[in-house]
Amino acid sequence: MSKGEFQFCRKTESPVLGGLGRRDFLYRFGHGLGGIALASLLDQNGAMAAAPTKSLGENPLTPKRGHHAAKAKACIFLFMSGAPSQMDTFDPKPKLSEYHGRAVHRVYGSLEKRIYVGSPYKFARHGKCGMEISEIFPHLATCADDLAVVRSLHTSAQSHTTATFFMNTGAFIPGSPSLGAWLLYGLGTENQDLPAYVVLPDKRGVFGGAINWANGYLPASYQGTQLNSVGTPIVDLAPPAGVTRSQQRANLDLLRDLNDSSLGPDNPNLDLIARMRNYEQAFRMQTAVPEALGIDSEPRETQELYGLDDKITESVGRKCLMARRLVERGVRFVQIYVDGWDSHDKIASEHRRRGYETDKPIAGLLKDLKRRGLLDETLVVWGGEFGRTADNSMLFFRTDPGRDHNKSAMVMWLAGGGIKGGTVVGETNELGTKAAENVYHTYDVHSTILRQMGLDDMKLTYYHAGRFKRLTDLGGRLIKEIV
Repeated sequence: MSKGEFQFCRKTESPVLGGLGRRDFLYRFGHGLGGIALASLLDQNGAMAAAPTKSLGENPLTPKRGHHAAKAKACIFLFMSGAPSQMDTFDPKPKLSEYHGRAVHRVYGSLEKRIYVGSPYKFARHGKCGMEISEIFPHLATCADDLAVVRSLHTSAQSHTTATFFMNTGAFIPGSPSLGAWLLYGLGTENQDLPAYVVLPDKRGVFGGAINWANGYLPASYQGTQLNSVGTPIVDLAPPAGVTRSQQRANLDLLRDLNDSSLGPDNPNLDLIARMRNYEQAFRMQTAVPEALGIDSEPRETQELYGLDDKITESVGRKCLMARRLVERGVRFVQIYVDGWDSHDKIASEHRRRGYETDKPIAGLLKDLKRRGLLDETLVVWGGEFGRTADNSMLFFRTDPGRDHNKSAMVMWLAGGGIKGGTVVGETNELGTKAAENVYHTYDVHSTILRQMGLDDMKLTYYHAGRFKRLTDLGGRLIKEIV
């Protein structure tokens, strides 16, 4: 085409193109498609949230920037309910074995006779780091170089319900937001079609129940969503027979229109808004949840990795595999409960049973995350509500000894999400009854989790009851040895 022809085409007007030449039209059309694509990408990354509606307002779960660069995008908390014994899992105490069967010096005024109990389990070194791990975790031992074990922890409560509240919320009594709720408040979520905070409880129960994953004084959008690991994940999620999605959409639109008359600047009914948001999310979840939790679609090799081929490991294995699929799809926080660790007697058999039940599924989770490139951006936390004693009542010792509650010494481990694997931090005393070196508190665990997720626990505050409140109250310390 000659220069003259080019100029003619640009100047020629077309009634169809509104006065634009053919080349101008194609040029602007291309830019328009690029703009649409850019808008879509920005929307997916939370940079251009949908315009707030009159009734629902701004979406509180829109992804937000943290206080600093995050090492992890998601967190999976493996809660060993009942409190595992530190000296029978990750904190070997040879001296305690020497004292086995000896009477403990009786506390003045106490009539109970207590006897020292050595660990019934052998420990061995594993991985390049030489980490000492109990024989009840043979599969997890192969992941030693990915674990950071903190042996010198203590907490502030030693009754199960109170200590469980404290581990989850940083408070002794119900009413405060849980760790997961704080994470959502600070970060939002990347997937608006799935619950941002998922809880997979144990069928044997959870000390204190649903208050452990509540939103507390934070807006209701930040509470956890309990899912069933067997059967229907959420009861009544599917619509009744004969009700189409278009009918559901019309019903929700009508409900929003009716509620609009009750909402406005002078009446910001947060509970009503949260309920309406839940209806909208439930509508989206009808298709998203079955796909996300469809673990039967996983290859046979993957299912066996998690222990789904074994009746004893199958329950925990399903939860761990569900957790991987959820964080893979942008869910921010998943908490798995495994009950049965409260061994006041029969620790030789009960901890071995809990070990068998959890060892292969948890090791499978770590290995699966790692091979998929997800472990680097997923923080995995393992622990219970407190630790156990080195001694036991003479009444139990005569039959099958165990261990009682102990808030002064406990063990936890973390992996992935910027955690320095193959690390052991701190020590307890020679009998394992008290944190003695590099001592850390529950608040420090919370602070470390938040910081790995991109949040500063001192800056993450919410004004309630006359003051700015935090998950860590007056603040926690970063467990710097493991990051």
